[in-house]
Amino acid sequence: MAPEAARGRGICGAASSLRLDTCMRGIDMDWKTLLFSFKGRVGRGPYWGMVVASLLLLALVGGASVMSVLNAQDPAAADGGMSIAMAIVCLLFLWPALAIQAKRWHDVDKSAWWILIGLVPVIGGVVALVFNGFIAGTPGTNRFGAAPAVPAVRRVGTA
Repeated sequence: MAPEAARGRGICGAASSLRLDTCMRGIDMDWKTLLFSFKGRVGRGPYWGMVVASLLLLALVGGASVMSVLNAQDPAAADGGMSIAMAIVCLLFLWPALAIQAKRWHDVDKSAWWILIGLVPVIGGVVALVFNGFIAGTPGTNRFGAAPAVPAVRRVGTA
């Protein structure tokens, strides 16, 4: 077996090591680029991944907050400590969430300034969710770069 075949294969078919297997037309995007850069484009998958990860982590910290308040001798002190923990978690997720959302806006050929539409009460969040979560990106290259590659479907068990 060739050394390349022995290593894991990523979504793009390229050998993977410590790189994220999200690729953009032959260019592997690593975790640092995906989570901290505002350049490029990503598909809906990384967006939904960030949404789910954020919701799960916030639910975990929120659940821990509720449990600490219910089990504490001094609920006010426990609530203050968990509020700080929730604020830290939110701040840690803020930059990566903005970076992935900016790349999603780029994928639908809109400026990252469209992130600010989320500040409009009720309707802004709905517009952002529809554009980022449900509308496919522009096909081919746009002003923000090449389209994110779609994983190839491989046939299993064909003779």
